[in-house]
Amino acid sequence: MLLNNYFDILFFSLLSLLLALLIIFLPFLFALKIENKEKLSSYECGFSPFEDSRSEFEVKFYLIGILFIIFDLEISFLFPLAVSIQYSTYNSVFSVLIFVIVLIIGFFYEWQKGALD
Repeated sequence: MLLNNYFDILFFSLLSLLLALLIIFLPFLFALKIENKEKLSSYECGFSPFEDSRSEFEVKFYLIGILFIIFDLEISFLFPLAVSIQYSTYNSVFSVLIFVIVLIIGFFYEWQKGALD
């Protein structure tokens, strides 16, 4: 194989790398840097902060976020079946049915444990 065939790939890879670096670093050079007290203070929805912004969150918020990600990912596994339902066999439909049943059991288990309250 000749290396001339790969010159175009190398050229466009370097060009895209240069363009990406240019897009990242140009705003640091040309952006106006006006620092005042209002910009440096932390606030929520325009209100002044009531307490320290580094206060601890309850674990419940993280648990709800993780549960959302888990159930969202599991639902995304069902999209290929919806796209290829006309080509599906009984085995594939049965395996998806088992998957959905396990998903529902997990949902009710989390609901029973009070993780969704």
